[in-house]
Amino acid sequence: MTAATPPPVQTLSADQARRIALRAQGLLGAPDRRAGVRGVLRSLGAVQLDTISVLARSHELVPYARLGAVGRPAVERAYWGAATSFEYWSHAACVLPIEEWPLFAFRRRAYRQRGGLWDHRVSEAAYLRVLARLRAEGPLTSTELGGAKRTSEWWDWSEGKIAVERALAFGDVVCTERRGWKRVYALAEQAVPAELFEQDPDDRGCLLRLVGQAGQALGVATRADLADYHRLKSGQLDSVVAESGLVPVSVAGWGAGGGPAPAWADPAALAAEDASGGRGRHRTTLLSPFDSLIWDRPRTERIFGMSHRLEAYTPKSRRVHGYFAMPVLAGGRLVGRVDPAREGRVLVARQISLDSRSRLPALARALREAAEWVGCSAVRVEALQDESLRPELDRLLAD
Repeated sequence: MTAATPPPVQTLSADQARRIALRAQGLLGAPDRRAGVRGVLRSLGAVQLDTISVLARSHELVPYARLGAVGRPAVERAYWGAATSFEYWSHAACVLPIEEWPLFAFRRRAYRQRGGLWDHRVSEAAYLRVLARLRAEGPLTSTELGGAKRTSEWWDWSEGKIAVERALAFGDVVCTERRGWKRVYALAEQAVPAELFEQDPDDRGCLLRLVGQAGQALGVATRADLADYHRLKSGQLDSVVAESGLVPVSVAGWGAGGGPAPAWADPAALAAEDASGGRGRHRTTLLSPFDSLIWDRPRTERIFGMSHRLEAYTPKSRRVHGYFAMPVLAGGRLVGRVDPAREGRVLVARQISLDSRSRLPALARALREAAEWVGCSAVRVEALQDESLRPELDRLLAD
């Protein structure tokens, strides 16, 4: 009996792959405003957290980029209200839909087997004391549990802080809320809905669903892209990707020397691209460097041809594009960068670079919308890479 010949692998053009990625990330096509911020979170599967706040914190910028000027209090309520999400280690420290609680059981087990995330040691008695306090008093911040010394360095954590972070990694404790950027810790058995808390899928079941979810959020992705989304190991990915529901494709221009490269795609994303005929409404916006569209730098360069790096931790004298340079998305492409700041009710563009004069209207629109969203009534441009663009940009901003 002759084995069936597998169907030919579909080849996508680089433009098709770019549109598929944008649509999967909610940046091509009309936004689903009825689903709101929670809908964005469920679709992306993970929204990265970071301490840097320029226009706003990154987890606020992500839904803004997709929905427009959604109210910032509404963003916080959507993330931290009514046990709809939790914070855990995914791509990095991320807000995750509460429905994904069972899917990270594999990571919680791994941390427990290792004894934690870091090398800090804490006594079993201290660990049990933290759990007992949360059981008796309800949710508490790390400060209320002992906090850390003023320097806030890892080695200055109190015994209570070390214990509760270990409990968070193990899944005995969960963070479903932040107050003033402080984690609020609660017993997982009390804070996670019972129907989710009681689920305990094996490692393979967790990985299978997480790889499928990552594929849906990315639309089309290489092996490395899929593994990076939730920071899975290559072996973990390879053990389940063939059964994840994703289909093998080839993408022109993604390989070495601009040739084709093997990839995986979400069948629904392929169908949506076929149905759209390559058309759709593109979002014009500023993107956080931690946005899941561009958080993977090699993927960003492969899809958009932009080599983008966060320079916040680069010495000022060596920065090229600025402290928190935000790529400008327009027409489905990354067309420039803005390094923003705020001074009172003025949005300050400390540095702007743009790939062509034709992008000026889109840039001005993105700047005006961002200013309005954060409560600024004016935009001031300090430096343009091409100063010949200033008169036209000033006119567009004034309009």
